[in-house]
Amino acid sequence: IASWYNYALKDVQDIVLPHVHPDATHVYHVYVIRTKSRYELQKHLGNKGIGTLIHYPIPLHLQKAYQYLHKKRGDYPIAEEIADTCLSLPLWPGIQKNEVEYISEAIRLFFNK
Repeated sequence: IASWYNYALKDVQDIVLPHVHPDATHVYHVYVIRTKSRYELQKHLGNKGIGTLIHYPIPLHLQKAYQYLHKKRGDYPIAEEIADTCLSLPLWPGIQKNEVEYISEAIRLFFNK
């Protein structure tokens, strides 16, 4: 399923696709893209009946459980950027290729306005 998304979205300039190191594998329990237009894209997809989620909206160092570390916004800018731009696309074992194509086309249309 991830390879379907990777293929269908590979040329979309305004998103970052998941990257897997050549010496690693990925289980893809979620398929997360990144975009600075996350909320606008999420709304656009929702209007087309496509549900998305933001799984990790708060970087670890800013979560309540780690307040004792006294970290603040700006201490880990890469983690913060990822948290601010990630969007999980629909993914489940029974998703069909035509559904991934529909979702991908909706994303392509959003960025090719």
